[in-house]
Amino acid sequence: MLMRPTRRQVWQAAVPVLCAGLLPALPRAAQASGGGGVVRAIDAHARPLRSTEPSGDLGDLRAFGQMVDGASVVGLGEATHNSHEFFTMKHRVFQYLVRAKGFRAFAQEVHVGAALRIDDYVVSGQGDIRQIMDEEFQSATRLWNTREYLGLFQWMRAYNARHRQKLRYVGNDVDYPGEELFVRVDGYLRGHYPELVPVVGGLYTGLRPTAGMDVWTTHYPRKPLAERQTLASRAREVVALLRRHGAEDMVVQYAEFISQVATLYSYDLDDRAELLKALQHREQAMADNTVWWNRRTGGRTLLSAHNGHVTYFNSRPDYPYRIQGDLLREQLGRGYVSVGFTFHHGSFNAAPPGGDDLLPVTVGAPERGSNEFTLDQSRYRDYVLDMRTAPALLRDWLSRVRPTRDIGTDYPDEPRPIVLGASHDVLIHLHRIRAATLL
Repeated sequence: MLMRPTRRQVWQAAVPVLCAGLLPALPRAAQASGGGGVVRAIDAHARPLRSTEPSGDLGDLRAFGQMVDGASVVGLGEATHNSHEFFTMKHRVFQYLVRAKGFRAFAQEVHVGAALRIDDYVVSGQGDIRQIMDEEFQSATRLWNTREYLGLFQWMRAYNARHRQKLRYVGNDVDYPGEELFVRVDGYLRGHYPELVPVVGGLYTGLRPTAGMDVWTTHYPRKPLAERQTLASRAREVVALLRRHGAEDMVVQYAEFISQVATLYSYDLDDRAELLKALQHREQAMADNTVWWNRRTGGRTLLSAHNGHVTYFNSRPDYPYRIQGDLLREQLGRGYVSVGFTFHHGSFNAAPPGGDDLLPVTVGAPERGSNEFTLDQSRYRDYVLDMRTAPALLRDWLSRVRPTRDIGTDYPDEPRPIVLGASHDVLIHLHRIRAATLL
């Protein structure tokens, strides 16, 4: 069934993990869970985690630091979109990478305008962070309006208050243009090219939000296709206009971000082939934006997204397109390292099918034969595993297709056929997760 232009439609469709068309189908025997030898190999190769909380000693992450050594971008996933331990572990890992590896930026699958406002807060203390989160984390991004992310932003602000070299928060997503991008383009033009203000304002009419993200992402995709295509053409015209006038690179990029959003919605989202082009555009734009921000912010970035965006493969046979992680590897080579999450049991917040409200959901032990079933037999409760350097027996086990939880915005959501060893470089397995605290 093709997705309709609802407020989550493009965003939801873009949370896959492993491309069935890129890996051969394996016989059922190859999907069986590992035996005692595999578990012993996990015990021998895994490195235990002392905690998933961002406070306290970070010494247990030294092994993780060796696993990602040399990377300029580390993609850190999540197996659900709203669990406490995934979010706090990202905070914890970022702290370690900042202190031990010189990382300077936290990038996230959030629209650029929201990230610009949050970045102003973490860099200089500008604005009320709770108010900013309430205003910017709407629609699909309401998943980030949590106490856990508030804690991360407050830590980044406290760090920046004490250090000359600042940490940055950046967004790479293109599902919503956000008012802030238009404000910055307009402000620059008023100070440098005032004669262009009415020209650019006219070109942006119909695309610039006049209300919040909830309203825009509900109504904009319902505009006639021809109108959306015209607006996308006008957004590209603004980029060209700014370049011809020699505008600053940052301002041109603001306009480029707006153009990326307009292009996403310029496809016929009711047509399967066109929807696939839109989804591919989104993944490519997120990869390109991550690389662009990484270069601008110092060349060391932790990228936070769902497993399905940081992975190398796509598990949705009905939506075959290349994933951001694969595209980042293409651009950065070994400078990109993908880290995936798995878990045994626990809870998370998700929306029921067709609903909008986020509700707590609890799942029990995974099915026998799944990746998580065997991973959780390790003697370690929580651990990190470098799958690239695993012993042969374990590498063979990691190279097989098995059902794996890959839960997005909505639930119920069936496990996906995933080859862990081909999807990520490093794996973090947690025994138990809890729902994040929504603000």
